[in-house]
Amino acid sequence: MAIVTNGMADNQLGKIRRTGLAEAVDGYTLSGVEGIRKPEVGPFEIAAKRCDLSLTQGGWVIGDNLTADIAGGCAAGLRTIWIDRGTWPDRKHNVDHVVGDVLEAIEILHEYG
Repeated sequence: MAIVTNGMADNQLGKIRRTGLAEAVDGYTLSGVEGIRKPEVGPFEIAAKRCDLSLTQGGWVIGDNLTADIAGGCAAGLRTIWIDRGTWPDRKHNVDHVVGDVLEAIEILHEYG
């Protein structure tokens, strides 16, 4: 499991460390460090590599941004779960699942094992 995030390195890294996520995931990719941002495929490739995986092996993206997270995940060949918080009304999308919160997303991941 990896975190792929856009944003300034010090801000995002601080959040990842403060919340304990740095120890809970296998890797993370920060656009402020790598110099590339979602929806480009590069951040997803870097994250997969840091997990000793390849995007060709498949995977999932869970995110709340249709452009950065979902379109980026689709471009990377990953299945997608969009956390719809009502901020993109009437926006067409190409997602595998739409949920209201991260707990619902986790339930979907458990269903697929």
